[in-house]
Amino acid sequence: MSITCAVDVDPDIAVAETTKVAEPWKVIVWNDPVNLMSYVTYVFRTYFGFTASVAHKLMLQVHNEGKAVVANGTKEEAERHVAAMHGFGLWATYEQNQ
Repeated sequence: MSITCAVDVDPDIAVAETTKVAEPWKVIVWNDPVNLMSYVTYVFRTYFGFTASVAHKLMLQVHNEGKAVVANGTKEEAERHVAAMHGFGLWATYEQNQ
C-alpha cells in the first residue's frame, strides 16, 4: 500500500519544522526585589529537589545575572513549573530553546 500526498513538501523545511516542535522548553526564574535569597534557595530545593549547593548556585545566578534557567522539558512541564514558581511568589517564564 502506498500513500501519496497531493502537496509537494520540501523535506528540509519539513525536518526543520519537526525539529522545532520537538525542542524542549526552558523555565527561567527572574530576579525580583521582594524575595529573600534564602527563600529562593528554599523553593529551588523543595520544589525541584536540587541539592543545597545547586540551589544556592542557581539562586546566586538569579541574583547576580538577573535570571537563571532552572528546568528544561516539554511545554506542558514548563507551564506547570512556571505556575508553581508563581505560586511560591517567584517571577518565572518559559520559552522554547533556540
